[in-house]
Amino acid sequence: MNSKSLGLIVLRERKAQKLRQAELAAAAGVGIRFIVDLEAGKPTLQLEKVLHVLATLGCDVTIVPPAGDI
Repeated sequence: MNSKSLGLIVLRERKAQKLRQAELAAAAGVGIRFIVDLEAGKPTLQLEKVLHVLATLGCDVTIVPPAGDI
């Protein structure tokens, strides 16, 4: 996973839900520019906002630690 692949997931899910960038931005409480940058894979976006956009789309985020870590 990297910022480009995450952006592609957001783009595809937004389109699957038939949302415009402005609609997603309004629903998530972020600016349109943030959605544009997120979908483009900008690597320096604020994590909390990214997570909020993902939650708005209904996406789950799972982090799996390396084997042997607790």
